[in-house]
Amino acid sequence: MENDDVEMLRSDSNEAGLELDDMKKRLKEMEDEASALREMQAKVEKEMGSVQAPATAASSQNNKEEVDSRSVFVGNVDYSCTPEEVQQHFQSCGTVNRVTIRTDKFGQPKGYAYVEFLEVQAVQEALSLNESELHGRQLKVTAKRTNIPGMKQYRPRRPNPYQGFRGRAPYAPPFAYAPFGYGKVPRFRMGMRYSPYY
Repeated sequence: MENDDVEMLRSDSNEAGLELDDMKKRLKEMEDEASALREMQAKVEKEMGSVQAPATAASSQNNKEEVDSRSVFVGNVDYSCTPEEVQQHFQSCGTVNRVTIRTDKFGQPKGYAYVEFLEVQAVQEALSLNESELHGRQLKVTAKRTNIPGMKQYRPRRPNPYQGFRGRAPYAPPFAYAPFGYGKVPRFRMGMRYSPYY
């Protein structure tokens, strides 16, 4: 009886060993395929990157300039205005490709929009709608400018008209000695009163 059990254990362990070896072989094959695929992908990306990296940046900048030449900036847009209403307002100028109303991080409109047309000539027509009314507000329509990467407009800081002129405080030299000791603040004493139990 014990011999049968031992033989069954040996046969089970042999089968498990064969399955384990088979799984190890398959895992090794899969790892080899994955490494070959990674090498091929890196090679292709290197070839594509070296050829297209400068060309892509230049073409994307040219594409932005071309799109900006067909777009207008619309300021003082009512917060309840929808892109469809802005599109209908500028429909008479030409075919509107896209209307973008900018929003803050909470999803609230910022009060301005960009309108992109299919034709460059439509921009001149749209500029004639400057100071036209939409939702009871006068729109400010200007040609969209192209942002140049790395260039930031310098805006000097404007003083707050409600605070008055606040120049820099005059330089006061430090005391030659601290009259109350370093880091100590003078304490104000209570007035001297008659205290019979003092």
